[in-house]
Amino acid sequence: MTIPKTTRQYQLSKVGSYDNLEVREAPVSPPKAYEALVKVHAVSLNYRDLLITKGMYISSTLDQAIPCSDMAGEVIAIGEGVKDWKIGDRVCANFSLDHIHGNTTPEIQATSLGAKIHGVLTHYRTFPTHSLVRVPEHYSYEDASTLPCAALTAYNALLGLVPVKAGDYVLALGLGGVSTWGLQFALASGATVIATSSSDEKLEVAAKLGAQHLINYKKTPNWDEEVLKITNGVGVDHVIEVGGQGTLGRSMNSVRIGGCINIIGIVSQDAARNDANFIANAIGKAAVMRGIFTGSVAQFRDMIRLITANPEKTKPIISKVFSFDQALDAFKYMDSGEHVGKVVIKVT
Repeated sequence: MTIPKTTRQYQLSKVGSYDNLEVREAPVSPPKAYEALVKVHAVSLNYRDLLITKGMYISSTLDQAIPCSDMAGEVIAIGEGVKDWKIGDRVCANFSLDHIHGNTTPEIQATSLGAKIHGVLTHYRTFPTHSLVRVPEHYSYEDASTLPCAALTAYNALLGLVPVKAGDYVLALGLGGVSTWGLQFALASGATVIATSSSDEKLEVAAKLGAQHLINYKKTPNWDEEVLKITNGVGVDHVIEVGGQGTLGRSMNSVRIGGCINIIGIVSQDAARNDANFIANAIGKAAVMRGIFTGSVAQFRDMIRLITANPEKTKPIISKVFSFDQALDAFKYMDSGEHVGKVVIKVT
């Protein structure tokens, strides 16, 4: 394939709102040594993308940034020295390009797409080949675009430091991208899942995915008490904690002695409701509270193996697909909170 001369891409002209995203044209450079030029076919959105456009993210953002971290595409050119990839390969890039294995570092985090370096909401982009992962053969590009952040974060949470086991209880807060993937990975591992949402309709989706217990936290505001009832007073082994300060106290109440609270997001808009004895509770339970910053290329490849081995239990949940020209509508839909699972933009 001839290397295109230009690409169309979204750039954030001013931090403060996703309405400030503008389509621009930019030149395409051939890949350098150990790089691959990828034609982006699909991009999925994360809550992080909303925070970045609004200026609410935990780190600074590149000026005139190209947003988004999660893509799936096709290799159309390779640079000198590339041996493991060929034209036509279907790939995802890891969330942090230089996170190959092991723990992350500030230097690795600085290579996270869509914030301190340009992201993937573009037709063409070069990537260092060490950051690439082959996508499952049975996945479409739209399916595969959901993997780099949401899926890998859920995988790292449940199969990273303390792997989930058959018979464990897993509490999934909400039904966004990370939680729906966590629900599926937990079930694929033989765990029992307790899913929460403010919507009975969304809980029906969780039930169809296989969640054995459902809690509407609007109808049951003391959902931590319900979790303890379900687990006969023991508590859960893992919490997929995406709420943040508004839910962390109840998550601590819900976890068993020696259990893990995987701290992933700050989606909850509620004021902090942490118990006054939160620290004492954490100490008494010997609970592990672990912040999750996505995962490594090595974990990404392991996750693909799990998905490939369990195709019926690990299907991406995509709420809606938008065209490239409808990207602002996709951000708005994501911001509404109406979605279950992922919101995807079909680029080409």
